[in-house]
Amino acid sequence: MDRPGATPPHDRDGMRALVRALVDPLAPHVRAGGARPRIGGNAAHYGDAAAALETFARPLWGLAPLAAGGGAFEHWEVWRRGLAAGTDPDHDGHWGPVTDVDQRLVESAAIGLALAVAPEHVWDPLTGRERDAVAAWLRTALDAEPVDNNWQFFPVMVSLGLGRVGVAHDRVPIEARLDRLESFSLGRGWYGDGPDAQRDYYVPFAMHYYGLIHAALGPGGARAERLRERAAAFALDFRHWFAADGAAVPFGRSMTYRFAQGAFWGALAFAGVEALPWGVVKGHLMRHLRWWLRRPITGPSGLLTIGYGYEQPLLAEQYNAPGSPYWALKSFLPLALPPGHPFWTAPEREAPPLGEVSTQPEAGVALMRCEEGRHVVMLSAGQHHTWVRHGAAKYAKFAYSTAFGFSVPSGSWGLEQAAADGTLALSEDGVHWLPCEVPADAGARDGLLRCRWTPWPDVEVETWLLALPPWHVRVHRLVTGRSLRSAEGGFAVDRDAPFLGAEAGAGCARVAAPAGAVLVEDLTGARNGRLVEALPGTNVVAPRTVIPTLEGAHPPGEHLLACAVLGLADPTGADPWPAPPSWESVRETLTGHPAAARLLAVLDEARRETPAAPGPAV
Repeated sequence: MDRPGATPPHDRDGMRALVRALVDPLAPHVRAGGARPRIGGNAAHYGDAAAALETFARPLWGLAPLAAGGGAFEHWEVWRRGLAAGTDPDHDGHWGPVTDVDQRLVESAAIGLALAVAPEHVWDPLTGRERDAVAAWLRTALDAEPVDNNWQFFPVMVSLGLGRVGVAHDRVPIEARLDRLESFSLGRGWYGDGPDAQRDYYVPFAMHYYGLIHAALGPGGARAERLRERAAAFALDFRHWFAADGAAVPFGRSMTYRFAQGAFWGALAFAGVEALPWGVVKGHLMRHLRWWLRRPITGPSGLLTIGYGYEQPLLAEQYNAPGSPYWALKSFLPLALPPGHPFWTAPEREAPPLGEVSTQPEAGVALMRCEEGRHVVMLSAGQHHTWVRHGAAKYAKFAYSTAFGFSVPSGSWGLEQAAADGTLALSEDGVHWLPCEVPADAGARDGLLRCRWTPWPDVEVETWLLALPPWHVRVHRLVTGRSLRSAEGGFAVDRDAPFLGAEAGAGCARVAAPAGAVLVEDLTGARNGRLVEALPGTNVVAPRTVIPTLEGAHPPGEHLLACAVLGLADPTGADPWPAPPSWESVRETLTGHPAAARLLAVLDEARRETPAAPGPAV
């Protein structure tokens, strides 16, 4: 991000400057469009009025805390005029009422926050008629039916805002929504995002984020204490999702919200929850923001683009309109705190050393800290989303990485379009590939993950993932009633710079490049290595990548596939290449493991049935 004023933040003044640098390029569009600014074509599932409201409202996640903490912003009048127009039924810029399961309900939450923390900028200067219109529009958000997940918080946020400016409304339905939200608690600080299996960044940047705001601004009491206690517990797990340089593991949907990934750390400060020493909390947020500022996440005019590490429309969900990325500004909540708050006065501290493996069964993941924390790998075996675009790639791959990201498919023809990094993909014709999409019977314990998946009715795969930092081992029991080909990808490596070394052949594929080194080694000796040049724009970190891949052919019957995968953020670690773990060492690690009985039984059965199989003996 190369813009004047967008200097890497280290303190309160730096974060203030960054908010203005991000929002200033939007001001001309809001000035020209009023309540309905347009910054690009809308391909989201909701209409142009809701998309325009999104562009208008989402900057308030940063502007409202900026104002609450005394920070200047020269364009407040532009946003006030837009708010008055958008809520006026007689104005041609009217957003329309908030209805059930409506994108307008999502965006009403930012307006609620603005009223709650900075009414002198968005409410007090309005005329009486304008205030009545704003209040009436927000009341429609109180009555609208939300999706039964984090959306239940949006009326809660509106209620906080209306309460701050003295607008009477019924609190009983709000308490019922909070009760429902608390019912999603899973223990150890974890929530489900609704009554399903989703465990992703919506837990920190939605469930905890809004809960902490309510704890700080709501009526207090036992509920507020529970919300704070859960957030403090969750922080102990969530810190493992971040590498030493501030990068978070790319995983799940809404990756275009970018540094909203770190919003939880600022929300802890806003609610006064010292889950970790304040200097450590501050360091997590500041390093995260600085990591993002080293990426080309804005276009030539300074507007945030749709994508992750770069402008990448292929990544977008069906609910991403041009203004969607401005959810990232949720990370600026601590700007509402005074300069004397310990979050600001504490010197920024590096994250303390953490264990090499953190298994988090609520999310079905294990986080591996590699290369002294410079690289974090997430192993995942228990999540899926079939309704979201590229859901299999975003949730159901087996490995995700802060250094190498993950890839989404760009088509249905060939491995180059499938971009099958971090997963095992199967094919009948060698052209069309099916990866793991809907894992079932999942479990995660002590660095060992398991799931089962059925890409065809007569094909079943049991998969185990074993964390052995810096390696991870994947074992698959494939039972098939048809002839299949398999392709198992390691991480995707940036191929823009000349390789430092590359090799593919019997049982192995590896690449060392300036951006990192990746090795995938077959542990049973039955597959061949290949370097797959994925189509451009598929990987979330690098536009052009190569994926070290193992390929095999499997007639009907039962097959045991196993490989060891290594990813090094520092390519110098690949000279010479470290030796992969042997079957013997894997077996030794599994022996006595409390969750490995099923896998050991499979390995024993394979050894009895195929005593002459190629490669090292199981």
